Amino acid sequence: MTINQTAPRFKLLLLLMVLLVFSACRTRKNTNVNTTASRAAVVMSHLKSKPLHRFINDWTGVRYRLGGMDKRGIDCSGFAFLLQKNIYGNELPRRSSDQASVIRTKSVGQLKEGDLIFFSFGGRSVDHVGVYLNDNFFVHASTTRGVVVDDLSLPAYQRAMVKAGSIRN
Repeated sequence: MTINQTAPRFKLLLLLMVLLVFSACRTRKNTNVNTTASRAAVVMSHLKSKPLHRFINDWTGVRYRLGGMDKRGIDCSGFAFLLQKNIYGNELPRRSSDQASVIRTKSVGQLKEGDLIFFSFGGRSVDHVGVYLNDNFFVHASTTRGVVVDDLSLPAYQRAMVKAGSIRN
């Protein structure tokens, strides 16, 4: 082969190598997206109480059932009732409105792991309860998603929150 015959092959090989290098360096999709789920996972990993962590993991995904108190279905006040009893040894009334009457009120900035948060989605009276975790996240039995860890700073929760605090001893 002469130099004139190998030059096109060399150029083609060089072009393929350059394309290969650039395709390997292409921009990747950002995998560090700050989603609510990823932030919730971080919050869970920072819980001080390992029994609380296990309890939440064990109940996560259990469907909502009004009046429910077991893995076949649970409502928000039943979940708070069982969590407080099993993790902290606290006795609570069964209904969320009654639970709200036995807490010492705190501001959101004062909340500690295990404190209760009360909401009113249907009017002025308390009709929902969750348990504060940390970093503005709480766990509750959602009517649509079952037991989940949620972000308290979401507008729907901010609008509906009516009271928060710790159980009076």
